[in-house]
Formats: sequence, C-alpha cells, structure tokens
Amino acid sequence: MRPENQSSVSEFLLLGLTLRPGQQGVFFTLFLGMYLTTVLGNLLIILLIRLDSRLHTPMYFFLSHLAFSDISLSSVTVPKMLVNMLTRRQSISYVGCISQLYFFILFGSLDNFLLAVMAYDRYVAICHPLHYTTIMRGWLCVLLVCGSWMVASVHALFHTLLLRRTMRRDNQSSVSEFLLLGLPIRPEQQGMYFTLFLGMYLTTVLGNLLIILLIRLDSRLHTPMYFFLSHLALTDISFSSVTVPKMLMNMQTQDQSIPYAGCVTQMYFFIFFGCIDNLLLGVMAYDRYVAICHPLHYTTMMREKLCISLVAGSWLFSCSSAMSHTLSLARLSFCADHTIPHFFCDLAALLKLSCSDTSVNVLVIFTVGALGIIIPLTGILVSYVRIGVSILRVPSTKGICKALSTCGSHLSVVFLFYGTIMVLYIFPSSNNSNDKNIIASVMYTVVTPMLNPFIYSLRNRDMKEALGKLFRREILFSK
Repeated sequence: MRPENQSSVSEFLLLGLTLRPGQQGVFFTLFLGMYLTTVLGNLLIILLIRLDSRLHTPMYFFLSHLAFSDISLSSVTVPKMLVNMLTRRQSISYVGCISQLYFFILFGSLDNFLLAVMAYDRYVAICHPLHYTTIMRGWLCVLLVCGSWMVASVHALFHTLLLRRTMRRDNQSSVSEFLLLGLPIRPEQQGMYFTLFLGMYLTTVLGNLLIILLIRLDSRLHTPMYFFLSHLALTDISFSSVTVPKMLMNMQTQDQSIPYAGCVTQMYFFIFFGCIDNLLLGVMAYDRYVAICHPLHYTTMMREKLCISLVAGSWLFSCSSAMSHTLSLARLSFCADHTIPHFFCDLAALLKLSCSDTSVNVLVIFTVGALGIIIPLTGILVSYVRIGVSILRVPSTKGICKALSTCGSHLSVVFLFYGTIMVLYIFPSSNNSNDKNIIASVMYTVVTPMLNPFIYSLRNRDMKEALGKLFRREILFSK
C-alpha cells in the first residue's frame, strides 16, 4: 500500500507546438511526410547495404546502424506528436513519459557515438589506407557498435534514475539506501570466504580474458563458434563483476549499505548480463546444430552477417528486458524496512520490500523475464533433439565421438547454468529457502563463470592447441 501522505502524478500534459488551430492540418501533413521520408529513406539504406555485397564494408556497416538509430530516434517523439495533433489529447502517462525520455536519450547518445565511430573509420581509411582492412576488422567494428549501445544505455539509465529520484516529493515515504546482509556466514569465517571468493573472481576474470585473447590471436579460431564463445566469455566477466566486487568490499569493510541508485543499477546489469548469457547459449546451440546436421552448408548458413545479427539481437533484447524491469521497479515506493537478505540487489528481494502494488512488476517478470529464459532454452532443446536424431539415423562410433567433441563443452555449460536455475525455481524447499536462494545465486554468478574457461579449454582440442601455441610464442620471445 502507498502511504496516504504520498503525492504523485499519474500523467503529464504535452503542450506540443505553438500553432494556431487553423494550422494543425497543414503541420500534421508536413510532419507526417517528413517522418515517413525518414523511416522509408533509412530503411532503404539498410536494405541496400544488406543486399549489395559491395557495401559490406565497415563504413556501410556503421551507416546501417546510424540509419536504424535515426529511425528509432524519430519514432520516439514524432508519432506521439502526430497523435496529439490528430486527437487533440495532450496527455501522456507517467510510465510513457519516463520511457519516452529513456529512449530519446538512448538513441540520441547512440547517434553521437556512431558519428564519432564513423569519423574514426574515415580517418583510418584516409590516413592509413594500406592498413585499413587490418585495422578495421570485423570484430573491432562489432566491438565499437556494441560499445556505443552499452554506453548509450548506461547514459540513458542514469538520467532516468536521477529523474525518478528528483520527481519524488519531499513528503513521499521512501528509502535512500538499502542494506545487503550478504552471505549467511559467521564473523570468524569472513576472512576465509573473502580469500575464497577473491580467488574465484580473479580466476573468472583471467580465465575468460585468456579465452578472448586466444580467439583473437589464433586465426584458426576465427569461426562462428569461437566468435560466440568470445562474447560469452566477455559476458561472464561482466556478470560476475556486477555482484562479486561489491560483496567482497562489504566483507572487508563491514559496510553493508548500498545507495538506491547503486542498487537499481546493479539490478539492471545483473538482469542484462544474465539475459545475454541465456541468449548466447541458445545461439551457440543453433551453431552446433548447423555444424553437425548441415556441415556442407555451414559456411553459407552461419555467415558473418548472421553471426553479428544474432549477437547484436541478444544484446538489444537483453537491454530492453533489463530496462523494462528497471522502469517498472522505479515507480515503486519502499517501506521503512530496507534490509535485503542477499549479497546483491535481487529483483525478487526488492519487490518484497515495496509498499506499492507490484502486480505490474510480476506481469513483466512472467512475460519479458520468462521469454529471456524460455526462448533460448527451447532453442537449445530443439537443437540437441535434432542433433540426436541426425546421429541416430546413421549411427557410428566416429559420428558419436565427433558430436560429443563438438557439443560436449557447450552441453556442460548448459547443464551447469540451467541446472542451478531449475534447482532454484522448479524444485522449491520449505526449509532454509533464503539460504538456498543465496547458494544457488552463488553457483550461477560466481561458480559457473569461473568454470566456463576450464570447460572450454580442457575439453576443446582447438583451444588447447591455441593455448600451447601462445605459451611457445611467449617462451620464444623471452629467450
């Protein structure tokens, strides 16, 4: 229940353009034409770049993203303005206003970053023409675009959260910070667990960085499977870095507080990178399905353009999913009790502390949140069922060994990741449920990202050969 002394608004009024009533029709036609020209013109650019192989260069790759960003930026504001002109209804809901603000800042920032990236691309093309193809490689282009999306998302998120805090009235009952109780361990065990989790976190970071380095340095690993694996390694580093450093800091300083903005930001990135992990595992399962069931068409089906689209789609969907949870949480008020019985700002724990109606949040969890798990998990199951059927049609020891060699590492990661989630949500326990949730969270936020490098390096012949090649090169240079 919201406190009775809370003052809040449910909608705003947009006054629109300063036009006389007789000019409404003329300006409506004008802006509708400009908007349709913007959308159709930029869609035509994207279509031409996708269809003409001569335009598959870094410059046009960035231009296609700029065209998509321009369509999105115009679509954030112009349709609402046109609807208001046509209906004479100037109101916009609170959630709609906040969402419009977020996406306006997101795509506006993305436009700025892409223009800077395109300027760098032109600098390399003109000042270093002989090294252009080696400098502006595919992975660098993807990294620059993904980085632009990431920074723009964070920028928009911070502005949205700050605005949300500013819009709270002085007489509204809310909290400025939360307390994270951390792991259920005794005080005398703090030092031992601090050392253990610090070692696990460093192993996670260094192991996954090693995977990324090996994939970048060894040309034999420049394949779709390892392209996806490098993104999974980057996501694992980020996923652990969202929660573990704060937990270690709390253990060391005994200060369990976290500010409201910091808590919401941590929750956003936890959902963001967790969702990317799910989607990338689904994408990698599809890649293995194509490699085993359609080996002759693998290079044509898993083209670079498709791989980039699958990864970019995973990042974009994850950003939208995390943002939907964050915006629905930002509208809630919190009671006097601000203690979170966890080592990070878990969405479920935050909802339990709220004094507001959380039915919208529950609906978002069951729709957007469920899609982030059901879609990739269904893709994984279907892919491996098809792989199994393909092997059983022509059973042979060589074929089974090849399938296990190709899919073994991925299957191990899938069982480890989804097994923990199933234990947590599908098989509930009546006693010590909170402790069980914390232990399960430790498994998929700390243990699984740490084990992934070992699984892929120890079970994968190509990775072991690349690792041996790297060590031989280092020994040779050190002599």
